Amino acid sequence: MTDIATPSGDVHGEARIGERRIVLEPREVPLGGVRGMNVLRVLPHRNLPTIGAWCFLDRFGPADTRMRVEPHPHIGLQTVTWPLVGEIRHRDSLGSDADLRRGQLNLMTAGNGISHSEYSIGDDPIPLDALQFWVVLPDGARQGAGGFERHTDLPQVSLRADEGSSATATVVLGEFAGVTSPATVHTPIVGAEIVLPAGTRVRLPLRPEWEHALMLVEGDADVATHGMTQNEMLYLGDSRDAVEVTSVQGALLFLIGGEPFADEIVMWWNFAGRDHDEIVEARTEWEAASARFGVVEGHDVRIPAPPLPDVRLMPRGRKI
Repeated sequence: MTDIATPSGDVHGEARIGERRIVLEPREVPLGGVRGMNVLRVLPHRNLPTIGAWCFLDRFGPADTRMRVEPHPHIGLQTVTWPLVGEIRHRDSLGSDADLRRGQLNLMTAGNGISHSEYSIGDDPIPLDALQFWVVLPDGARQGAGGFERHTDLPQVSLRADEGSSATATVVLGEFAGVTSPATVHTPIVGAEIVLPAGTRVRLPLRPEWEHALMLVEGDADVATHGMTQNEMLYLGDSRDAVEVTSVQGALLFLIGGEPFADEIVMWWNFAGRDHDEIVEARTEWEAASARFGVVEGHDVRIPAPPLPDVRLMPRGRKI
């Protein structure tokens, strides 16, 4: 992580992070086991556990692969699946069974406990590329029931360019540029895909009380005068009402952000909790096939929980 700017400090007497330009480089993570694939992981970062309520980001692909993610559990979070190439089948313990393709959103709310599987379509390897996010849930929602939503018609907004053609934003989650996604959220948040045509210079509107970050998915882009590398994320801090983005050849970016998440969280395996004991309890119940996580129909196997570390799990504190 490289900090290439200085924070601006408090704004109007409010505690703020300030404007930042911090580069979050992705790291390759071998998932192994029944999943048998490598991913690029951007979040969480050791110094930045959350951006708004966003607490996790993997990119799996692009690759020709046969994806087989057997049933596994979640607590305390929402999973946000955003495919770029290929089709993914989602099944969960609520009885949901949905295929997902480019431009569509699968949003699963774990609440107190849910399990699900993800398969690529067909029996042979297919081209597959997708972004997988997690959003941590606040108190109330994290103790509640699970849910699943599939959104096939998400709102878009045209962003007038200062140079070149207008950019287009698809509002995946939350609110951006006065447009709101129909997907259920539990904290003030934004998740939006931004498409820049070649030769475009545009100012993306931001909410100054929120923190934001932009990931370059495809193409080339300068964000706040920083030349982006594909798959890296630039953390912008807060206190900005806009950020300038330019592209020579065209670009696909993903914007995340929101109100800074107040609670410290403990993340381990597929769980987002508040302390060690909560994680231990969830692991124990998954291994015991507790009714808490239900059953995903159509599967004979499920992913076992890994061993817990020998030390007490502690919250990841923010260090910027």
